[in-house]
Amino acid sequence: MGIGDLGKRLLLGRKLRSAQLGETLLPKRIAFPVFASDAMSSVAYAPDEIFLMLTLAGLSMYAFSWKIGIAVAVVMLAVVASYRQNVRAYQSGGGDYEVATVNLGGTAGITVASALLVDYVLTVAVSISSAAQYAATAIAPLQGHQVIVAVVATLFLMAMNLRGVRESGTAFAVPTYLFVVGILGMAAWGFVRYIVGDLPQATSAKYDVLPTESYADGIGTAAFVFLLLRAFSSGCAALTGVEAISNGVPAFRKPKGRNAANTLLLLGGVAIAMAMSILTLANLMNVRVVEDPARQLLDGNGQPVGPDYYQDPVLGQLAAGIFDHFTPGFFFVTAVTGLILVLAANTAFNGFPVLGSILARDGFMPRQLHSRGDRLAFSNGIIVLAGFAIVLIVAFDAEVTRLIQLYIIGVFVSFTVSQAGMIRHWARHLRTEVDVAERRRIHRSRAINTFGLAMTGTVLVIVLVTKFLSGAWIAILAMAAVFFVMKAIRHHYDMVAQELEAADDDASLPSRIHAIVLVSKVHKPTLRAVAYARASRPNTLEAITVDVEEEVTADLLRAWDEAGLPVPLRVLESPYREITKPILDYVRDVRRRSPRDVVTVYIPEYVVGRWWEQLLHNQSALRLKGRLLFTPGVMVTSVPFQLRSSVAAAERAARDEASMPGAVRRGTVDDDRES
Repeated sequence: MGIGDLGKRLLLGRKLRSAQLGETLLPKRIAFPVFASDAMSSVAYAPDEIFLMLTLAGLSMYAFSWKIGIAVAVVMLAVVASYRQNVRAYQSGGGDYEVATVNLGGTAGITVASALLVDYVLTVAVSISSAAQYAATAIAPLQGHQVIVAVVATLFLMAMNLRGVRESGTAFAVPTYLFVVGILGMAAWGFVRYIVGDLPQATSAKYDVLPTESYADGIGTAAFVFLLLRAFSSGCAALTGVEAISNGVPAFRKPKGRNAANTLLLLGGVAIAMAMSILTLANLMNVRVVEDPARQLLDGNGQPVGPDYYQDPVLGQLAAGIFDHFTPGFFFVTAVTGLILVLAANTAFNGFPVLGSILARDGFMPRQLHSRGDRLAFSNGIIVLAGFAIVLIVAFDAEVTRLIQLYIIGVFVSFTVSQAGMIRHWARHLRTEVDVAERRRIHRSRAINTFGLAMTGTVLVIVLVTKFLSGAWIAILAMAAVFFVMKAIRHHYDMVAQELEAADDDASLPSRIHAIVLVSKVHKPTLRAVAYARASRPNTLEAITVDVEEEVTADLLRAWDEAGLPVPLRVLESPYREITKPILDYVRDVRRRSPRDVVTVYIPEYVVGRWWEQLLHNQSALRLKGRLLFTPGVMVTSVPFQLRSSVAAAERAARDEASMPGAVRRGTVDDDRES
């Protein structure tokens, strides 16, 4: 086994057969952390975003935080209830894309797909960046190096997911459950301390907040409403990740639809409980979170705290206060929060590759995304997602507040279009269904999706209005770009399929075959190429060489005559010492003289076994083949000659295969050798 293969096996594990795909399916206890971690992790940054928006107008606006939280919870319940209908009706893994395509048409499907692809990339960027911020909270030396931490975490997630969905899910299940226990346990202990009158104030409670300039002179009715809507739209980041379950239904064990629906219900309940607990405790402990702490936070003398102040996230402040007499509790909550934020990106690593595979199958994405890797994961999609996420992390300096403005646009586009598609789905079934009980169930499902459409459509409008100028236009532009790229890819594949479609005259034989053997020296590769060309019995056969140096050409002609080959050798003039152009001109001239003939060019090539040897050989042949491929009516045939290093490489590969478990059973080696 080569060094490259050994490293790949250590990183990814042993290969899995296609027949083992069923072994990678997830039970609910593993599916929950795999697909629900994104929605649950939003409690680590969604409350921060609500407070950040409200403090623009001063501390008095904090009184509306719990009301905004209730509104977000209502939308969450509506979306969860709606998607429970989706996953039961559509279980192929297409999710919102399939729902929109089947019920609303191809354009709606591509619109949803482009929105989801962009949102998955943003999910990774936002979650990992937030995790880097929490890491900097707990580990002081990491402050200022959040970008590096985020990039390393993204690469780690990519490597884990390349090992397969089941293996990554098993590895991430424990941290996810620890996060749930940690947050709910912290909340329970915080409420106990509040009841007994022992709940401390947050470390930031001593500071006052300076409103931003636009709100310094008070706030009018219109500005007040707009600010609340901005806070609500930021809080709706808690809903991201719900759609991933509809794309991940194929990864569930049977019955897939019911298991996915139950996972959705559990997700909604846990996420709402945690988010509302954090919002309530943040108000009870008077947490202060502002966009520009150095300028907006004022000390007891009314002076800004200055640039040396580091603002901890809401969860960090709550954990520090609630566990002020139990330091391990603080570190535990901080650690599992950082972990869940990294794992939240794992939801996208499960959703993006599956959606990309389905789009590739339908011709809207490169076909490489449809292929499964060694571990039966869609490896190319995983790598593409990680690459785009790293670009965003670096471009936005891993700042969650800047990235969050681009966030959730895509997911609410998919939410809204999907609910409209489900309404059309149920209406179509009602036209043919005659069973009374089943019609009653369909009416109930359609009512749920109608309510979901009303809620998600309203949120989408709010998000577009409040976030457009704050950066959401970038996400919309990205969605439009992805949309047109997918249309272009499909157009290309359609055109290629049309050109490749067989016609009646495609099987007819050419009039004549004119064979040309390229010659540089009279040696074994050349003799093999000449022999192979003669064995193919062309109508005409000749060898050609290019005269670059007169002495070399004279020696070649003399060696050709001495070899006694029954093939004429033509010398092409090259006054400018070029090799490729004279050959191309001659081949095209032959083709021009006989348009109904086929010209076959035989190119002798060395086969080497080491990468550095490849740099020393066959460069002229590669350039020539590349040019000949674009010449109509010309066939290019490589005639390989294996050098000793290539034979050694083949023997090493054979030994590696023979040493693998099960070699005898596969027939790659006999019993005596394996024993």
